[in-house]
Amino acid sequence: MHNIDIDLVEMTLDVMKYAINRITTTNPELGTPKPQQELKKIVGETVTPKGIGGEKAFQLFKDVLIKATVPIDHPRHLAFVPASPTRSAVMFDLVTSASSIHGAYWMEGAGGIFCENEAMNWLVSLTGLPEGAFGVFTSGGTAANLSAMVTAREYWRTRNKGKKKIRGLVVTSEGAHSSVKAMAKVIDAEVMLVETEDKLKGDQLYKTIKGLDEDQRNRLFAVVATGGTTNAGIIDELNEIADVCEKENLWFHVDAAYGGGALAADSVKHLFKGIERADSITIDPHKWLFSPYDCGAVIYKKPELAKKAHAQEGSYLDIFNDEGAQGFNPADYQIQLTRRVRGLPLWFSLAMHGTDKYKWAIEKGMQLAQIAGELIEEYPHVELVRQPSLSCVLFRRKGWTSGDYLKWTYKNHRDGFALVTPTKWKKNNQYETVSRFCFINPDTTENDIKAILETMK
Repeated sequence: MHNIDIDLVEMTLDVMKYAINRITTTNPELGTPKPQQELKKIVGETVTPKGIGGEKAFQLFKDVLIKATVPIDHPRHLAFVPASPTRSAVMFDLVTSASSIHGAYWMEGAGGIFCENEAMNWLVSLTGLPEGAFGVFTSGGTAANLSAMVTAREYWRTRNKGKKKIRGLVVTSEGAHSSVKAMAKVIDAEVMLVETEDKLKGDQLYKTIKGLDEDQRNRLFAVVATGGTTNAGIIDELNEIADVCEKENLWFHVDAAYGGGALAADSVKHLFKGIERADSITIDPHKWLFSPYDCGAVIYKKPELAKKAHAQEGSYLDIFNDEGAQGFNPADYQIQLTRRVRGLPLWFSLAMHGTDKYKWAIEKGMQLAQIAGELIEEYPHVELVRQPSLSCVLFRRKGWTSGDYLKWTYKNHRDGFALVTPTKWKKNNQYETVSRFCFINPDTTENDIKAILETMK
């Protein structure tokens, strides 16, 4: 037993050395995936009756497996929505795991939940929601959207007793995130898309609602607007949509999973006017608020409605509602019962750096997008598809087919240089393959952008 303890200490030191090196590296190796069979052939059997030992397992991870992954914080990882967790948040993620805090109920996790709530207070303040609004951290935007829609549907059914078994209907735009459709499948709701990948406006939404037949209108309970589309960074006309939702008595949800971080940026906050009228909002701190995966958030104008929808009952859970155990119970406000205190690294990073530093880093992402837009207009072989929005830039390589974009993506990735992937953009009812930048990491430079554009020649 004594030898095991010594081995564990040595292993812990090895892990800490690795973590320190990784945290202090701003330009990590851009790994590339390998087929399952190839990885299996290299590493062999790792889960065995007797074990292979921590030293060997960790060596395989460092020498082989980590190199088959793409670090999300690489400065030339500009695909999808990358991430760039602060070093302090990554460090405190280790502390969070080591502390073994169960984050479902105040009775067990009061100190950790208190820290989460401090970070949540700041998030709520960014939205401008009225007093009493609050939220909880989730595993990501899908869980947040799902939690919000379950709340919306249960509230709708409570107000309309005869609709308990009716399949609900949600309206959103074509530009909405794929998680909205995924969420609807889980709750067996139908999604109707307004045919626009660009900004959803109030008159478009109103026309769509008025075009519903009697059965559809009877089943409609929510509208999902987007505060920064994942594909292009487009913010819907939230104030106009709020007007329609109020007039039609519908739940107004804003999916700002990606764009919500920009609420901290003074330069673009006005573009979100109307978000303060939402019934619920999704924001992902692991996207543009520099938290490690996984950390999403759902915020409610009236949290008590979420509690009615999500609070679980069970004989072994009764004690958590006892007077002696009372406090904020995150499990009551979203779909998960068991949860880690995933907002804790965000809290530590905010506490360490201050919110002004966050504002600077978010503004930097948008500055990089503007720089990229200017460079694209200067280069003769590329052109903008639309003006940059938030930190997203859509552009095309003149004369390229979809196959050309894919070859280019894979070559840059294989070379360990960059990960920039194609996307599709709809114009005049036709989809075109184009390229896309999404800037999150403040360590990305103008030279990085130039170098990537040069590879398209």
